[in-house]
Amino acid sequence: MPATPRLVAFDLDDTLAPSKSPIESPIGDLLIALAERVEVAIISGGQIQQFRMQVVDRLPEAPEALSHIHLLPTCGTQYFRHSGDDFAAVYARELTADEKSRALAAVEEEAKRLGYWEAETWGPILEDRGSQITFSALGQEAPVDAKKAWDPTSAKKSALRDAVAARVPDLEVRSGGSTSVDITRKGIDKAYGMRQLAEETGIALDDMLFYGDRLDADGNDYPVLAIGVPCVAVEGWEDTAEKLRALIPTLPARG
Repeated sequence: MPATPRLVAFDLDDTLAPSKSPIESPIGDLLIALAERVEVAIISGGQIQQFRMQVVDRLPEAPEALSHIHLLPTCGTQYFRHSGDDFAAVYARELTADEKSRALAAVEEEAKRLGYWEAETWGPILEDRGSQITFSALGQEAPVDAKKAWDPTSAKKSALRDAVAARVPDLEVRSGGSTSVDITRKGIDKAYGMRQLAEETGIALDDMLFYGDRLDADGNDYPVLAIGVPCVAVEGWEDTAEKLRALIPTLPARG
């Protein structure tokens, strides 16, 4: 762990908030307090609308601190910075129409073949996020308890991921959240996003610190650990809050 990290990054679901849920006010306060000292980044497979609902809309008013917050939806294939009025895209690396259509067809057909296409869901199962196609078995708005119960061992997600990957070998297929599978261009995962962040900010990976709940070898946060970013494992937002309360007083205020 760097003695004084220049940038602190976070996974979103089950690190800063329960899956697809807004952050609690203590996390909002802590993120702003952190951004008053170092750069702060959030990276997730979700799209920017999810970031806005879960995080941006719940942050306290702090215009200066917001300029030090970096948002990386869809694992960094999109990058947003605060313009003074709102978070605006710095770049967005979209899938082509052909890549999207093949990905959508493959994941729907394989989910149905494996018996994972649910008849009753909370919202659409498939989502075009521009730079990412996402399959959410129970829909994007499914309650946390239902999602945890659907695939507690991740066996379903792993089987679907492998089946879809065989259909679209030119694309990247990986497990996302608790019930989701994400499809992007090859080489896109959170390691890609963190490298993009280093390039955009000029901050070296070993001067960063990353908090995530899935740093195990099969977890979607593991690629960040694998490229050498110092990492802190957490178990839910309450654990993250406790660890930030210990970290923040050790960081000097920005001059």
